[in-house]
Amino acid sequence: MPCQYNGKCENLLSESQTFLRFPSLTMLLLPSTSSSYSNLLTALNFHGPTYRATTVRTTIPCTRNLTLSIFCAKRTGKQRYPSEKKKLRSKHKELLSDSKDKDKFEGTWRLFKLAVPLDQDPGKDFLVISDGLLQEIAKVLKFPVASLLPREAFTIVRKSFDARKKLKEPKFVHTVDMDVKKLLSLEPRTWDFISRLELKVGLVEHLHDRRDFGDLTSIIRDCKETKESVVKVENGRSIFSGELHKIQAARKPKIAVVGSGPSGLFASLVLAEFGADVTLIERGQAVETRGRDIGALVVRRILELESNFCFGEGGAGTWSDGKLVTRIGRNSGSVLAVMKSLVQFGAPKQILIDGKPHLGTDRLVPLLRNFRRHLQDLGVTIKFGTRVDDLLIKDGHVLGVTVSESSDKLRSSSQNMEYDAVILAVGHSARDIYQMLLSHDLVLVPKDFAVGLRIEHPQELINSLQYSELASEVCRGRGKVPVADYKVTNYIDKEEFYGSSSSGLANRSCYSFCMCPGGQVVLTSTNPSEMCINGMSFSRRASRWANAALVVTVSKKDFEAFNYHGPLAGVEFQREFERRAAMMGGGNFTVPVQTATDFLENKLSVTSVPPSSYRLGVKAANLHQLFPIHIIEALQHSLVTFDKELPGFICNDALLHGVETRTSSPVQIPRDVDSYESTSLKGLYPVGEGAGYAGGIISAAVDGMHAGFAVAKRFNLFNGDLDSILGKAQNVGFVKY
Repeated sequence: MPCQYNGKCENLLSESQTFLRFPSLTMLLLPSTSSSYSNLLTALNFHGPTYRATTVRTTIPCTRNLTLSIFCAKRTGKQRYPSEKKKLRSKHKELLSDSKDKDKFEGTWRLFKLAVPLDQDPGKDFLVISDGLLQEIAKVLKFPVASLLPREAFTIVRKSFDARKKLKEPKFVHTVDMDVKKLLSLEPRTWDFISRLELKVGLVEHLHDRRDFGDLTSIIRDCKETKESVVKVENGRSIFSGELHKIQAARKPKIAVVGSGPSGLFASLVLAEFGADVTLIERGQAVETRGRDIGALVVRRILELESNFCFGEGGAGTWSDGKLVTRIGRNSGSVLAVMKSLVQFGAPKQILIDGKPHLGTDRLVPLLRNFRRHLQDLGVTIKFGTRVDDLLIKDGHVLGVTVSESSDKLRSSSQNMEYDAVILAVGHSARDIYQMLLSHDLVLVPKDFAVGLRIEHPQELINSLQYSELASEVCRGRGKVPVADYKVTNYIDKEEFYGSSSSGLANRSCYSFCMCPGGQVVLTSTNPSEMCINGMSFSRRASRWANAALVVTVSKKDFEAFNYHGPLAGVEFQREFERRAAMMGGGNFTVPVQTATDFLENKLSVTSVPPSSYRLGVKAANLHQLFPIHIIEALQHSLVTFDKELPGFICNDALLHGVETRTSSPVQIPRDVDSYESTSLKGLYPVGEGAGYAGGIISAAVDGMHAGFAVAKRFNLFNGDLDSILGKAQNVGFVKY
């Protein structure tokens, strides 16, 4: 019976060619009937691989139909989804309508997608207007002599490097703000050219009402300024702002902030600036001591249960890549306030402009020290090495916390501390906190997240795959172009794939997560019987390796398959694979590894494991024994898909490490949308990543900041409208960053 298939043959063929490299995977993805497979190969004329993003559907006669859907690249231009096109048209119509009432010679114009070829740009670290960029600006304005344009009238808002292979040449792409008044005052001859400037969404936009957001401290102090304001008290006497401040100071609300990650730090900053009596409680140690504890782990395999890669000042992000990318609006007032606050505490101004900003641990450590000193100057009491064991609750309201020294395993030195409110800003690894909340019948909702493996390549290989002959320009982070990274996603459609065992593949995504160019794989276990890993890098990203998590989304159905139910089903699901990984590694924090090619072939090569950046040792293992079959198959299929986007991604030097489980919080603590207060316990304010409302440094900081304002408003320390100052906050929940 001849093969029947529909769809595009060249795309199906591209799949077949890739599968032929890995025979066992071919047998997994194609019908086992050899004649059907032979007929298929005979029927097709072989063409070169096709890398465009498309949906491939084929039907081959066998006991079950084969349905394959691949979504790889981001859709742009004609390939945009109808909803995206409609949104763009709506925005364009809105901007055109607004522009009718706006004076072209007022405010700021924003110029997008100003691409300067690599040979005309000084490089990634050059953040002022270059000659090449001035030429591109002149083209937009249709101004004949670029050198006559005054550089002072232009400001770079964003700069990123684009070396996609579809381009004729790599370019630095800029977004630039043009101050019209300054431009006209310095070069009056531009008046005629500005008068003819036309608005175009995504290319040229008029920001007539653009605000220049400052750092968080400046914003709060502006809120507190009450020029010539008079407040009437009950007896009719007038009190000026200075006297009012004294009265407020006498009745400062006492606020406990649990956790010194980004959300806890920014919540503390807001409340302290408004005059609250804040106590910041952190189970881990300050960055200086925490660094020594991590050194003891890496060198002598001594795991401090309360001071490690997860617990301590700055949270889990301190010993990570320090990524500052976010999906909650890069140009929003909230994000800009956080970014500028980080600059205030020592981050380089470059993070405000970089397309993919990051800090690195070496910059985060001094930044956190500066942050801590500022909080202490504001009167914040910081308690390191102090674990919150319980909440003090009466009549459905939090009255305070019970704490003990982190080193006290028996909690014999516990003490009660009373507070008016408690901000719970713990990370997603504080599993004991979840258990404690459940003991008080708080509502916790299980949340989807992702699990998988961490893949590592030589950084030179990633540079070569992304930049080709430009790879030599990287120079371990000191060259003109940034160290190459990648981001790949494979969405698996709802159709069943290749058999009954794989029915669990429906509607899953497999994607790269927390990609660390020039980084290393590190241990993030908080229990010696569990193995969990992550990636980190320093500011220059100068390591020989590049690593990223390759993870698959999991949900309640996956938890129930292991007979895990209830609010903490996701936590137990994580622990299941962390314990398996620890056993496969043989203990002592050794990580089980397998080459990508062996993983696709489902075989084990114990004699040829490539080197790894993981410093506590690796052990060859068959990672197929780690996860259920549907997760393994999703990872296999996605690896093949990623290799189509980045030919060479699958190679003998690509090493998979197990296991990556803590991609985001497995639970969410429900809270009121406006007040940020827990819906099941008054006076408790769950925020940040551990509460299920953030997915990275910036989103966690923004969430903590908005919660700080909400609590300040609750105690009449702030009476304004934050949305009018910074814009509406966005809860990101489960995100990929």
